[in-house]
Amino acid sequence: MPTYRDEAVVLRTYRLGEADRIISLLTRQHGKVRAVARGVRRTSSKFGARLEPFSHVDIQFAEGRGALDVVTQVETLHAGLLGMDYDRFTAAEVLVEAADRLVVEDRTPALPQYRLLLGALLALADPTRPAATIVDSYLLRSLAVAGWAVTLGECSNCGVVGETNLWFSPQGGGTVCARCRPPSSARVDEESLLHLGALLSGDWGTVAEISTSTVNRCHGLVTAYATWHLDRALRSLPFLQR
Repeated sequence: MPTYRDEAVVLRTYRLGEADRIISLLTRQHGKVRAVARGVRRTSSKFGARLEPFSHVDIQFAEGRGALDVVTQVETLHAGLLGMDYDRFTAAEVLVEAADRLVVEDRTPALPQYRLLLGALLALADPTRPAATIVDSYLLRSLAVAGWAVTLGECSNCGVVGETNLWFSPQGGGTVCARCRPPSSARVDEESLLHLGALLSGDWGTVAEISTSTVNRCHGLVTAYATWHLDRALRSLPFLQR
């Protein structure tokens, strides 16, 4: 069978038969790939531990006849060690679930999404960065790449700039003025806009200076925005919020 090699982040694993697993990965060059890893649930498996969720791997596939390829070789680039910290483990679950939802088609290159996911997972290894803010930044940036960039600082409906009385509407695409806001909108102040903008641009210096109350408020706004544009809530988000 023809083979190919790629870098990948492991998204999900599913049991198959007595000893195999189906592995869902987001690869650098080939987009989302699903493959069978034979015998990885046996204790004698050479690379079973390398195919755990969140792991960053160099992997070789043999092209299968159907929808599933076959894993033939795996080398670890960054191990998924986030299971030792509950907050960071649940944050990583949100990241891979969102990536799985945002990259819809299999075997379609999605390099920007791959880079964002890998960068967010590596950032979770830094204990100085709160896990929830990494998730919020990732969600805003990955949604922007998918075509749902949030509007900040102007009305997403009428386009008015310089309005001081702004509200946040997930269904409206971000900030809206008082005249255009739907009933479910939430008021946003200057610090909230500053924080959301810093999350979107990856300005971690600014993020570190924002008050805890604003960070928590914006986390709710980002969650609502992601839920609206993904059509349904991410199942792993409530565990992160706890």
